[in-house]
Amino acid sequence: MCLMLRGCFPRRRRRTKECFSGCWHRICSRKTMRTDTCGIRNFLPRKKWFGFGTRNQPQPPAVNNNTSSLTDGSPLPQQEEPQPVILTYEQMFQEKLLSEAGQLLIEKEERLFRELKESDAFTHHEEQVNQLKADRKALQDLVLQTLGQSLCLEEDSLAGLTSAVKAVMQEEDQDLLWKQRDQTPPSWRPSGWRKLHDSTLLSLVKERMENPSTPSACQIKLTTIQADITNMGRQLKEDLLSVVGGVKRCYPQEMDICNFYSKLYHQTLSASLMNIADFGLVDKDRTFLLRWVNEYYPEILAKPQLHSEIDSGPLGKLLPERLLKSLEDEYLSNQQGELTTIICRVLGEEREKWNKGEEPETEDGCFFSPVAYDIIQLINGKVTSSTKVLGDPHKAQRITCHISKDLMDRYKSFQSDVIKQNKANSRSFIKANLDCIKQFSEVLNKERHLFTEDVRKNCLRVLTDMKQSAHTYLLQPLHERLKPQYRKLGTSDWLHQSEFKELLDGINKEGQDLQGSTESCHKELMGQLEQEVTVEYVRRLLKGKVKLKDKMQQLKAYLTVKDNAENLHHLFVQMGSEEDWLKEILFKIAEVLKLQDLPAIQMQVVLLGTDYPDLSEKHVLALLKLKTDLTKADRKSATDILHTLREIGSNTQPRSFFSLVQVK
Repeated sequence: MCLMLRGCFPRRRRRTKECFSGCWHRICSRKTMRTDTCGIRNFLPRKKWFGFGTRNQPQPPAVNNNTSSLTDGSPLPQQEEPQPVILTYEQMFQEKLLSEAGQLLIEKEERLFRELKESDAFTHHEEQVNQLKADRKALQDLVLQTLGQSLCLEEDSLAGLTSAVKAVMQEEDQDLLWKQRDQTPPSWRPSGWRKLHDSTLLSLVKERMENPSTPSACQIKLTTIQADITNMGRQLKEDLLSVVGGVKRCYPQEMDICNFYSKLYHQTLSASLMNIADFGLVDKDRTFLLRWVNEYYPEILAKPQLHSEIDSGPLGKLLPERLLKSLEDEYLSNQQGELTTIICRVLGEEREKWNKGEEPETEDGCFFSPVAYDIIQLINGKVTSSTKVLGDPHKAQRITCHISKDLMDRYKSFQSDVIKQNKANSRSFIKANLDCIKQFSEVLNKERHLFTEDVRKNCLRVLTDMKQSAHTYLLQPLHERLKPQYRKLGTSDWLHQSEFKELLDGINKEGQDLQGSTESCHKELMGQLEQEVTVEYVRRLLKGKVKLKDKMQQLKAYLTVKDNAENLHHLFVQMGSEEDWLKEILFKIAEVLKLQDLPAIQMQVVLLGTDYPDLSEKHVLALLKLKTDLTKADRKSATDILHTLREIGSNTQPRSFFSLVQVK
C-alpha cells in the first residue's frame, strides 16, 4: 500500500495498558448518586494522607488527544472528560475507606446538632439521628476489627489500618471539640474511641501472648515452663519487629506507637512470668526464668531495629524487685552450695590419694596437681554464668563470698596435715601444691571480677602463708645439713676461700633434691633459698667473731665478701634463682668494710639504709664493730645519720631484708 493511500485511513489505536484497578471501572460504570446527607464529591485529587505522604487514588484513563487520522475527511469527535465520582457512605463502608466514612458521619452530626436547632434535631430528625447512631456503631465495629488485625496485616493491607487510625484520631478531635462547646452533645459524645483503640490493642497483645506461634523443634529438651517462656519471648520479639517495620507507618508520630506496644508487651509478659514464679520453681526453671529477665529480654530490646525505636529505660525489669530478689537469693544459695560440694569433692580426692601413698601426677618431669585447675574452672564458670543469669557482676561475686572458708581454709588444713605427717610422698605433694598456690594467686590478682575485695585479700593472705610454709618444709632439711658450713662464716677460717667453697658444694649437692616443681615455682623456691642463705651469711658475719684490726685485714674481708657474693649468686643463677638484688646487699656491706674515712663510711651506711629501710641501728653497730679501729664515737655518728635518714623518709620502694637478720 502506498504511503499516500495509507494516510487516508485512520491509524489503529494502541491498546491502553491495564494500569488502573478494577475498582475504577466498577465505580465509573455505576450510576452516580448523591443525597444531602449520604454522599461526598470525589474528584480524586492527590492529597496528603494523614501526615504520612500522598494516598494514591485511582485516576481516570488518559485521553488520547493525538487521534487526528481521518476517515471521511472529518475529524473524530474528542473524548469527553469523566464526570466526578461521588461515593455514598455505604460505598465507603464497603471499600473500607474508614476515615472518609467517619468524616462523612461527623459532617452529618454537625448538620444535625449544630446547624439545626437542638429541638429540631431531636423532634424532626429523630429517624436521621437514630440512623446516624447505627452507622456510627457499624463503623466503630469495623475500625476495631481492623485494629485487632494490626499485627497480621500484609504490607499491601496497611492502608486500611492507616485509615482506621485516622478515623480514631478524627473522633478524638471531635470529642475535644464538643467538650469546648457550650451545647448539649449527642448521646454518643464523648465517643472514647482512643480508649477503645488502646483496649483493643491490649486485648490483641494478650491474645497473641497467650497463644503464641507454633514452637520450633529445638524445644524438645525444654521443660514445659521453659517452653512457655520461650514461646512468649519469641512472639514478643516477632511482633515488636512487625510494629517497627510496618505498623509504625500507619500512625502519626505523636502517638508513639512503638513505645506503646512495647509497654503492652512488657506488662503482659511481666504478668505471665509473675504467675509462673508463684508456682514454686525447680532450680533449672528458676535459672531459665532469671536468664530471660536479665539477659534474653534485654538482648531483644537491644536489637538495632528495636533499640532505635523503643526506649527500654522506663520499662524497667520484668519482675518486681521483691520477687526478683527472692528468686536471685534462691539461685545464689543453690550455686554456692554446688560450688562448696564440688570443692570438697576435689580436695577429698586429693587427700585420699595422699593417704593411700600415691604420688602426684607428673607433667614434663614436674609434679602436677589438678586441684587448682579444676576449682578455678569451676569458679570462673559459676561466676560468668551467674553474671548473665543475674545481669549484675557484683551480685554474681556473692557466689565466691565463702571461698576463703570453703576452699582456702580446707586446702591449708590439707597441706598442714601433709607437712606434719611427713609421709614418703609428702614432699612430692608439697611440690605439686606450689603450682596450685601459684595458679590460685594469679587468678586472684588478674581475675578480680570473680571476687569481692575482702575475699580476694583474705585468700591471698592464706596462700602467702601456705607458700611460705611449703618453702620452709622443703628447705629446712637442706639448712640442717649445711650447718657445719654455716658455722665457719664470719670466722678467721672464713677468710680462706676453701671454707666457703665447701658451702657452695653443699648447696649444689643438696639442691638436687629440690627438683620436681614446675619451672616458675622452682625459680621462686631457689630465690627463697638464695635469700635464706644470704640472711644466714650476714647473720653469721654480724656476730663479730672476726676482728678486722687494720686496713689490710679490712681489705681482705672486703675482697672475701665480694668474691663470696659473686660466687654465691652465680651458683643460684645456675639453679634457677632470679633474685639479683641479694648480691648487691653483700657488695654494700663489703664497701663498708673497705672504707677508711669516717665520712665515706657514713655515706655508705646512708646508701644501705636508703635501699633497705629495715636496716636498724643494731645492724649498723654490729657491722662497724668488725672494724676495731673505729671508736665508739665514730660508730655513734654513723647511727645518728641513719636516725636522721629515718626522719626524712625515702621515696624509693622499700625491700625487706635486714628484718630477717637477728642480731643481739
